Amino acid sequence: MSTPATEAFVRHRNLLFTVAYEMLGSAADAEDVLQEAWLRWSGVDRDEVRDERAYLVRIVTRLSLDQIRTLSRRKETYVGEWLPEPLRTTPDVAEDVELAESVSMALMVVLETLAPTERAVFVLREAFGFDYAEIAESLDKSPAAIRQIAHRARAHVEARRPRQTVSTREARVAVAAMQRAIEAGDFQALLDVLAPDVVMIADGGGRKRAAVRPIVGADRVVRLLTGGMAKHGGVLTSAPADLNGTPALLLSVDGEVDGALALRVEDGLVTGLYYVRNPEKLSRIATETALSR
Repeated sequence: MSTPATEAFVRHRNLLFTVAYEMLGSAADAEDVLQEAWLRWSGVDRDEVRDERAYLVRIVTRLSLDQIRTLSRRKETYVGEWLPEPLRTTPDVAEDVELAESVSMALMVVLETLAPTERAVFVLREAFGFDYAEIAESLDKSPAAIRQIAHRARAHVEARRPRQTVSTREARVAVAAMQRAIEAGDFQALLDVLAPDVVMIADGGGRKRAAVRPIVGADRVVRLLTGGMAKHGGVLTSAPADLNGTPALLLSVDGEVDGALALRVEDGLVTGLYYVRNPEKLSRIATETALSR
C-alpha cells in the first residue's frame, strides 16, 4: 500500500536523481544515493517537514557529498581519462534548454574540476534555482558563505564552459555530418566537421582501448578515429541518440554497442568529442533515463 512518504518520494524522484547525477557524474552512484535517501526519508517525522522538495534535496545533497569521497578514491586508480557516465535522455530534456545544458557532457566535464562543495552549490543554485538560504541549510553554512562559494564556482565554470549554446537543430546537423563521415571512413569529411583545435577525450577505463590523455587538433583526432575504425575488425555502424540532453552518436561493432560519442558544437563545427567506451558506463545506454528540475 502506498504511503504519503512513498508518494512524496516518487513525486520528486526524477529531480533527486538529477541532483545526485549532476553532483556525481555516475548514474550507478546516484541510484545508490537515492536508495539511502529513501531509507532516511522513510524514518522522518513528516509533521516537521515544511517543504518536502527542499528537505529531500537536502538529504540527497549531503549523501552525494559523502559519496564523492568514495568516487575520488576510485578515480585515483582509474586507468586513463575519467568521463561522466552518459545517459540516454527523453526528448523533453532536450526541449528544456537549461536542464539540457546542466547535464550536457561538456558541462559535466567542467563540473569535475570543481571542489565538492563548489560543485554542490553550483548545481543547486544554477541548475535547480535554490536560493542561498536553502543551500546554506543543506550544507550547514551561512548564506554569506554560500554566496562566496557560488561566485567562485560560477567564475570557474564560466571560464571553462563552451562559449555558446547551439540550437538542437544545429547540433543534429553536426551529428549527422559526423555520422556520415565515420561510416564512410572519409578522412576529409571528418576534417571538414571538426574545428582545427578540437579536443577529444576518451574513456575506456582500462577495459577497452582508449587514449589515456586528451587528443588535441583535428589531424590527430582524425588519425585516432580512422585508425580505431580500421582496428575494429567488424562492421562499424552508428546511430543518432540523445545523450545527456544533446544529440550524440552510439557506435556499434557487429551490432553490439561499442561506445557513446558526445559532441560539443560551436559555430557549426565540433570543438569537443567525449567518447565513452568503458562497458561499465554503458549499462544504461539502451533505455531512456528521466531527468527533471
